[in-house]
Amino acid sequence: MVREGFSVARLARIDTVLQRYVDSAQVAGMVALVLKDGVPVYERAFGWSDREAQRRMTTDAVFRIASQTKGVTSAAVMALVEEGKIGLNDPVSRFIPSFARSTVAVKSDTGRVVAPARRAITIRDLLTHTSGISYGTDEVVAPLYAAAGLGPVAGASGWYTADKSEPICTTMSRLGTLPFVAQPGEKWVYGYSTDILGCVVEKASGLALDAFIRTRITEPLGLSDTRFFLPAAQRARLAAVYASRADGTVERAPDGPRGQGDYVDGPKVSFAGGAGLLSTAHDYARFLEMIRRGGALDGARVLSPRAAELMHTNMVGALHSTDGLGYGLGFETIDRFGANLLGTEGSYGWGGAYGTLYRVDPKEGLVMVLMHQTMPSRTDLNTRFPTLVYQALVQPRRP
Repeated sequence: MVREGFSVARLARIDTVLQRYVDSAQVAGMVALVLKDGVPVYERAFGWSDREAQRRMTTDAVFRIASQTKGVTSAAVMALVEEGKIGLNDPVSRFIPSFARSTVAVKSDTGRVVAPARRAITIRDLLTHTSGISYGTDEVVAPLYAAAGLGPVAGASGWYTADKSEPICTTMSRLGTLPFVAQPGEKWVYGYSTDILGCVVEKASGLALDAFIRTRITEPLGLSDTRFFLPAAQRARLAAVYASRADGTVERAPDGPRGQGDYVDGPKVSFAGGAGLLSTAHDYARFLEMIRRGGALDGARVLSPRAAELMHTNMVGALHSTDGLGYGLGFETIDRFGANLLGTEGSYGWGGAYGTLYRVDPKEGLVMVLMHQTMPSRTDLNTRFPTLVYQALVQPRRP
């Protein structure tokens, strides 16, 4: 039987494989969701939301989405670009003055040389991760970042700020005084760029980042479970974080920044545009469906079609990858069929450090979301899950 272009029998393979990850204790639990032209063709929950509490995973479970926040913050930036409040070529220093004197650190015979940046870092650099700004874990700058409360001492790999009692703009202003690891525009460097953009949104709009995202993106789209911090009354909906052991099985992660995090009982002050949001598979799929449909969904327009398209159009050439992957103003792009397993040319996506991932295939009308909470994770689900979806698509539209 074929439904919406998918073989029902082949879709059942997804059940078998994902359940295997739970049964072998590689993950505690997960939620998988696939939309075809906006209609769910596959939605399942597997395993445990909290294994120790014997709480089963449900499709409405809330997950820490970490770097999947970047797509939402990038959409917020593009909305302000369309209002004329931000320009893609604006220097970041227009909004955060400490970036007016950016520097770059390089290794030398004596240890470290710090030189002025050859040009200003722009909003476009931040959106495409070509600003030269890392998470401060690089050996050449790590001690400087640690002294400033960033990088290695800031929780999981530097990006975690949920436990901070200072606003994100205070943190990012301090970041602007530190040296970066590459000259603007010369390399693709993953790091604090989108957290900086979160501060830019605040400065340009006059609203806190959580308020801007709520009023301009999540409320219009009906994303009632996407927010930076969870109300205490909904604590039981938040899936627990698990950490991989050396043998590949998982154990419950400890409390604190390298484990469960401060998403319920924390200060609730730092709105990290690069990694701070919570969401559900359903909510994030609706956000992606809005992008896929050209910036609007169910009568709510967030972006123009042109702005939405720029977010998943490669802007960096081969700086991000030499094997057919690029990066747009918010998403990693697939520029060649076969570059990322079965993904169609023009597809885009990314993931999050806690084990969440997504792919969008405009030509096939597909949105794929998989969420689990494993950090660090040693599974291959980021490639296995999309492959399972594509193998079930027996009537593709792609010529």
